[in-house]
Amino acid sequence: MSNDVMIEANGLSKYYRMFAATEDVSFTVPKGQVCAFLGPNGAGKSTTMKMLTGFLAPSAGSAKIGGYDVASERLQAAEILGYLPENGPLYPEMTPASFLKYVGQTRQMEKEDLATRLEYVQEKCGLGSVWGKTIAKLSRGYRQRVGMAQALLHDPEVLILDEPTSGLDPNQVQGVRDLVQELSENKTILLSTHILQEVKAVCSRVLLIDEGRLVFDGDGNELGDSGSAMEEKFRELTTSE
Repeated sequence: MSNDVMIEANGLSKYYRMFAATEDVSFTVPKGQVCAFLGPNGAGKSTTMKMLTGFLAPSAGSAKIGGYDVASERLQAAEILGYLPENGPLYPEMTPASFLKYVGQTRQMEKEDLATRLEYVQEKCGLGSVWGKTIAKLSRGYRQRVGMAQALLHDPEVLILDEPTSGLDPNQVQGVRDLVQELSENKTILLSTHILQEVKAVCSRVLLIDEGRLVFDGDGNELGDSGSAMEEKFRELTTSE
């Protein structure tokens, strides 16, 4: 992909009658950047991510992944996009092995390539011990890992991750941070998080949304050099309690 802009939001707005979930959100993420997407609960982070991935149609504006419009060129965009939604749907009666194989077949991955990628995500997402257990019996943390595995399975160029460390214990959180840092070597990543320390750990840029509008776009260091300083700046920039 020759396009240096891998994620593009252009005036994204979503209205529910008189309520604006997001309004005129615009930004671009260049190839190879890891960008944090922050904001209070209900600020519009998940709504924006759903519009960027084509899972939700905007009321106004447009979104592109790798230069492909997610509305009119959805299949092309989906080929290079991996998406981990917040509380993503899984099939509880399936095992991680069968679910991920199904996802790969749905994406029409070649048999040998799928087998290689299944081994990769099993190792990278730490699913070996639960590979043959039904998803219904897995903890929230392991379900989150299965969701991460499906996002990585087809080796996409772009990753959009909505709360990737939600439900994980401290050791698992560190594992996800390490994985994101490894993936950042050849992928473009936009990730939503409530944990400000993750910004310092893995992200080179921060987007901050509040009440549906983008209120900050800059280097993570501008938020502060410590957890307390970042929290203070976060409160300063947002109007929600």
